[in-house]
Amino acid sequence: MALIEYTSLVTLDRPFGIHWWSILNKAFTIIVGSPATDFEFIPHKTTLSTIKESSTLIALYIAVIVGGQELMRNRPAFKLKSAFLLHNLFLTIASLVLLVLFLEQIVPTVARHGFFYSICRVDGGWTQRLEVIYYLTYLSKYIELLDTCFLMLKKKPLTFLHCYHHAATAIFTLMGMKSATPVSWVVASLNLAVHIIMYWYYFQSARGIRVWWKEWITRLQILQFIIDLGFVVFVSYSYYTALYLPWMPRVGSCVADSQIAIAAFTILTSYLVLFTLFYKATYKTNGKSYMRYKSLEQKKKVTLPLCTIID
Repeated sequence: MALIEYTSLVTLDRPFGIHWWSILNKAFTIIVGSPATDFEFIPHKTTLSTIKESSTLIALYIAVIVGGQELMRNRPAFKLKSAFLLHNLFLTIASLVLLVLFLEQIVPTVARHGFFYSICRVDGGWTQRLEVIYYLTYLSKYIELLDTCFLMLKKKPLTFLHCYHHAATAIFTLMGMKSATPVSWVVASLNLAVHIIMYWYYFQSARGIRVWWKEWITRLQILQFIIDLGFVVFVSYSYYTALYLPWMPRVGSCVADSQIAIAAFTILTSYLVLFTLFYKATYKTNGKSYMRYKSLEQKKKVTLPLCTIID
């Protein structure tokens, strides 16, 4: 169909003037062989739907990086400029499209039923369409693992933060997928919003363009984790008080998963701590520690081991 068939006046159900879901449904049908409207996430049946599958891929990811670093130890770095440009441009566009798809579904729900409904009710924040979009977001986390492969092949420093964040996020996103908690769209949307900016920065950097707002990427990531934690605490409070302490004041009852809530709080807190430490080390001490290691690596005086914390 021509693109014009997917456009319309801006309405509550089409807040961007384009029916992005219809475009996704058409593309999904062409690629998968069935429409997105028929998709259902089924553990042990849907691709990469189990912790075992995800953990296996993450273990392979770590093995490739460890082995790759060893193979690259006495070899010259690859430039890979064109491939790196395409990788970052693809993830910039993919993150933008996924965010738009999320918002297209959420904006009408919030407008008609309120924000609380969208994060606490299954029919508000975990509809079949949102499940499809969240699953695609989850799959994109494996494409993002290529970030590390590029750094390894280009012989750039690999920090513990980088490796841990990529590996943990893939598993964390799967946990959100399996739990089907409505508030997951908030965490996913904030992540996509930050990634649009981050991968656009990487794209510009690969082109040799310096931007003044590099520091703001880390600031936004830190802000993202603070907001995420706020939502996790709010939803957990609403869930537990409704279940065990009904006399406590609350806005209402929320759908939640106790195990996922604990895991989310733990992982997001670890992100917040690590990114804050990284920010202080890189931007609040003039980046001396980071630049010292980077300089040594470039001069081949030392080779950084896998996922070393640069301090």
